[in-house]
Amino acid sequence: MTEAILEVKNLKKYFGSKNNTVKAVDDVSFHVMPGETLGLVGESGCGKSTTGRTIIKLYDKTGGEVIFDGKHTDQLSRKEQKLFTQNIQMIFQDPYASLNPRMTVFEILAEGYDIHGLYKDKKQRRLKIYELLESVGLNQEHANRYPHEFSGGQRQRIGIARALSFDPKLIIADEPISALDVSIQAQVVNMMKEIQEERGLAYLFIAHDLSMVKYISDRIAVMYMGQLLEIGNASDVYENPIHPYTKSLLSAVPQPDPLTEKTRRRVDYDAGQHDYADDEEVRLRDFGNNHMALCSNREYEAWK
Repeated sequence: MTEAILEVKNLKKYFGSKNNTVKAVDDVSFHVMPGETLGLVGESGCGKSTTGRTIIKLYDKTGGEVIFDGKHTDQLSRKEQKLFTQNIQMIFQDPYASLNPRMTVFEILAEGYDIHGLYKDKKQRRLKIYELLESVGLNQEHANRYPHEFSGGQRQRIGIARALSFDPKLIIADEPISALDVSIQAQVVNMMKEIQEERGLAYLFIAHDLSMVKYISDRIAVMYMGQLLEIGNASDVYENPIHPYTKSLLSAVPQPDPLTEKTRRRVDYDAGQHDYADDEEVRLRDFGNNHMALCSNREYEAWK
């Protein structure tokens, strides 16, 4: 059996003090296989981005384990740490804030090559940068321009090119299209899919737009208030949602048909409906085909 490129086990990330703790990520577990896309969805503030940033070590984790490419990320030697930073990259939500305005596109893309010494000579470095630009639908002339000379969609392409410059095995895409026009979103997602097929990349695709997540993802994980509530194949989660919160999220996705949109009933989610007793074991339980939902044994029997 193929080994997962990323395993997250009981990950916790808490903020604040002892008396005032915010459990941004609370006991979250999932895995990503080589070449697959796991969509991580949920409303704003549910802990999606914090999960991504904790995995890539932008935040120190409070507890749990992150295993990348078979190695625990808190036990890496200096050499392994350097490889880790090359093999796992991040695309950020805001294409305006994530690029240095004082650097040209060429300098932005060359920075990674220079830090890690990923070229023989300056000619090879230049050719690599031109290849990168072409792979994201830009051309050589764009290399000497500054970020402010580009549209939002073009800037996000530059952000993607920067992530690709290390030839990573996994990219964490943190809401990579939410700041873009709807017409541009599909172009960027299609490009990401093409790049994935060419390079055999894995994605952790973080978003709140469920329709776009369904389009790009092989599997989907649903988060709420720092916890993972449901995970399964994209088609299973969409067509047969189990957890009441997932049903609520899906009921809010707009339908293209005005008649069904008019008569469709929204599902409201009330977290208080669960009302677990202190001795009840609440965990992810399998409803078949690795489609799992967070529930007690009582709920498991009822939801089955």
